[in-house]
Amino acid sequence: MSKVTVVGAGNVGATVANVLAHKDLVREVVILDIKGDFAKGKALDSYQQASVDHFSTRLTGTDDYADTANSDIVVITAGIPRKPGMSRDDLISTNAKIVTMVTRSIMEHSKNPIIIVVSNPLDVMTYAAYKASGLPKNRVFGMAGILDTARYRAFLSMALDVSGKDIQAMLLGGHGDTMVPLPRYTTVSGIPVTELIGKEELDAIVERTKKGGGELVKLMGTSAWYAPGAAAAQMVASILRDEKRIFPCCSLLEGEYGQDGIFLGVPVKLGSEGIVELLELKLNEEEMAGMNASADAVRGVLEVYKGMNV
Repeated sequence: MSKVTVVGAGNVGATVANVLAHKDLVREVVILDIKGDFAKGKALDSYQQASVDHFSTRLTGTDDYADTANSDIVVITAGIPRKPGMSRDDLISTNAKIVTMVTRSIMEHSKNPIIIVVSNPLDVMTYAAYKASGLPKNRVFGMAGILDTARYRAFLSMALDVSGKDIQAMLLGGHGDTMVPLPRYTTVSGIPVTELIGKEELDAIVERTKKGGGELVKLMGTSAWYAPGAAAAQMVASILRDEKRIFPCCSLLEGEYGQDGIFLGVPVKLGSEGIVELLELKLNEEEMAGMNASADAVRGVLEVYKGMNV
């Protein structure tokens, strides 16, 4: 059995740990937070579900990185959340320093972990963790596309009045308003979604998906946590089980999709070594234009990060 560390005991981190514990895949989940008692409380609360929900995973809360030693997978959720009127890019100054410090501290105690980044702005924070870790690119990537496709599938499920379980979808690009949903790759039980819904309604769903995070911030006054937490836990499960499931993840591109040196959401195969394979889809002209625009937006934020000399 493996050991997983979740950094950040806030809403997202606590949800990752709780969902993962319920999957009963790992020996231990460590929740680390600078507020040590807070992390201990979250872990204890979750572990008290064990006998009710029948899982054996032990949850531990701490503020000491020594307790994360020999982690197989680390999920980084640490950082300040978005507030109303705040873009993901506004978060960069504070969160880049946090993610860099967290990654370096993790690497002092775990030799070769797989790191999954959830902190925003996601694409650039994943780059920061990659640089700070010194790990190969297949072992550092970000959670965004699974959450974005989950929102896309939820909106389609409501519009079509069908189970979300039957909807398969793919999207590319940065996490945020410039993401590129791909209706051409969207099906319902194998039926192309374009045969079930009109273009105008589908376009509206695509636009709602792009602004899905902002919609929730307006409603709740803070970022979402149930769906992001479950999405990150799903990635962990695919790795631990070596399932080689194909998910859209924030990955380092080195020539794929005409991009180089940036992290963007693309379909990958997740297994025991992290990213087993990066899949390059054949995009049409409109899709490629969207991908390029998304890459340009991410590159702009990346330049701000590089200028910080974190």
